[in-house]
Amino acid sequence: MRTTQRLDKILAHMGIGSRTEIRKLAKSGAVTVNGRTARDSGLQVDPYNDRIEVRGNPVQYRKFVYIQLNKPQGVVSATEDNREKTVLDLLDRKLRAFEPFPVGRLDKDTEGLLLLTNDGKLAHELLSPRHHVPKTYFAEVDGPVGETEVKAFAGGLVLDDGYLTLPARLVVLGQGETPGTSRIELTLTEGKFHQVKRMFQAVGKRVLYLKRLSMGNLVLDRTLGPGEYRELTEQEVNGLLSSRS
Repeated sequence: MRTTQRLDKILAHMGIGSRTEIRKLAKSGAVTVNGRTARDSGLQVDPYNDRIEVRGNPVQYRKFVYIQLNKPQGVVSATEDNREKTVLDLLDRKLRAFEPFPVGRLDKDTEGLLLLTNDGKLAHELLSPRHHVPKTYFAEVDGPVGETEVKAFAGGLVLDDGYLTLPARLVVLGQGETPGTSRIELTLTEGKFHQVKRMFQAVGKRVLYLKRLSMGNLVLDRTLGPGEYRELTEQEVNGLLSSRS
């Protein structure tokens, strides 16, 4: 069974250009479908089975895009903002054409792994409280952190609004770079607003630096500098699907 779409919609989705730019490309004879020049940008085309080329270059259609971004500080986890730079502003035009959105949020001053996709079903499943997808963070905390805090986190903490968190795994890595601070890793299976910071507030500590390291089976690519990104491999996408429990 053939499923067809307008040619200009397919090419716009693939980041070839705007509808106006694509219409001009088609009229100029730069677009072919199955070897035939397609001057009508409204032509109905099967994106999966028809062979589409632009200036002789094949266009491999795909519906979804999956991106891991090493989010830097100072950028908000949103698709648009009137005042702040967003994570979408860091992507090139071809990837923005897929209309990806951040899966969950990292605070403006938090760094690290952020997944962006246009796969709404996967995003919903990763964020659904019933799936308890684990997320691991590295943090530098003001003050000593020891066995007392490890046990408190393992038992769940009451936040400032009275919410009792699920048990969390706290690992103390040692003293921080600044005297009087501690380095830790924390794994949560839920994602309340500012949860890491609020959990440490509940034990009288303050988070000075926070970075997300992983989400489910997806681990931050250490070769990515702040603000850099890459698309996920097929293995990583399949790993995300298996992260749900």
